[in-house]
Amino acid sequence: MKCYREMTKEELLAERKELNERYEKCKALNLTLDMTRGKPSPAQLDLSNDIYDTLKTGYLDNAGQDTRNYGVAPGIAEIREVFADIIGTDKENVFMGNSSSLNQMFDAVMRAMVFGEVDSPKPWSQVEGRKWLCPTPGYDRHFRVTETMGFELVAVPMTDNGPDMDIVEELVKDEKVKGIWCVPCYSNPDGVVYSEETCERLAKMETGAVDFRIFWDNAYVVHHLSEDRNEWGKLPDMLSLCEKAGHANRVYEFASSSKITFAGGGISCFAANKENMAYTKKFLNAQTICTNKVNQLAHAKFLPSAEAVYRHMMKHAEILRPKFEACQRVLNEELGGNKDLWHWTDPKGGYFVSFYAMPGTATKIVTMCKDAGVALTPAGASFPYGKDPQDTNIRLAPSFPVVEDIEKAVRILSICAKITAIDKLLEE
Repeated sequence: MKCYREMTKEELLAERKELNERYEKCKALNLTLDMTRGKPSPAQLDLSNDIYDTLKTGYLDNAGQDTRNYGVAPGIAEIREVFADIIGTDKENVFMGNSSSLNQMFDAVMRAMVFGEVDSPKPWSQVEGRKWLCPTPGYDRHFRVTETMGFELVAVPMTDNGPDMDIVEELVKDEKVKGIWCVPCYSNPDGVVYSEETCERLAKMETGAVDFRIFWDNAYVVHHLSEDRNEWGKLPDMLSLCEKAGHANRVYEFASSSKITFAGGGISCFAANKENMAYTKKFLNAQTICTNKVNQLAHAKFLPSAEAVYRHMMKHAEILRPKFEACQRVLNEELGGNKDLWHWTDPKGGYFVSFYAMPGTATKIVTMCKDAGVALTPAGASFPYGKDPQDTNIRLAPSFPVVEDIEKAVRILSICAKITAIDKLLEE
């Protein structure tokens, strides 16, 4: 494939005509392909179909408690142990919830809004001009939580090692900055694994707000695509890092089984240090008697250890890996010769591929793909307020479609990327 920037105007117009013919043929196929969200496929969900068969042996947990009844608000010990091992902390730091970790994050922000944190001078709702840092591109639903709570969302660019810490360290000097969203392992959508240096700087940095919080969403901590453990993303225990740095209250960590077992029927947890946990329990004890311990027991019997979870996740990887490989193969076939115009990530885990189109073309690409029967996440969705200032990023979610459909969708995306790039070049 010839470099577009080296082509004459006549050559670009000829290429544009050929691409338009390909595009019209794609439209004539009347496709309906969806790559909008990172959903597990039916084949992945089927891996856990036997999970509730484990309850045929009874409903008592290891402590002899009947999980069908009230009580044990933090969750049964055996599933807390599994999640503690996964995220690298002690089970006493783990409190179980129901299926949605996003629900837990929303509740955590809401508690701080109403009551403040244990070290807050006043509730966050009383802080005029409150702000929240948003590593970008990032998870749109994270941004929506803090936007809903009235925070000004402050974009922080991502690097290959996590958020740009020089910028973060400068911004947190402002006492109105109350927190930061972090997806530290296979970030959404770039697939970045935070470096140890980034983690340490987050733990050590001095902040203007005494009640500054890191919301550490470890959603993809076991979502590896490789069977080689040496290639897996590895993170330090953030709770221990913050304590060692003298900021023990700084972090809340979140995780769930949503993409391990059933996305609509899993379990979730948050982890916190002793002081934050004791403070949070005061409100949780008023909010709920217990969460779904029957589901916790089913998960604990089905996946009784971190090692069992990893073995289970390798079955997921066998399903997901060919889809990610198909995405990379088509992108390289179609676009590999012009990486000065566009580029994309090749993640080692997680659920997304982040595509960077020629600046100023992402919105047009998404629209053209839609007209050709391919639904993509809206351009800009991975940025605060849904606005990508460069109009370049498109999040690709290859988990749900079959490989054949992924190849079709990514090929159409590539055709649209080339058409919009040529149009842009012809304007120069």
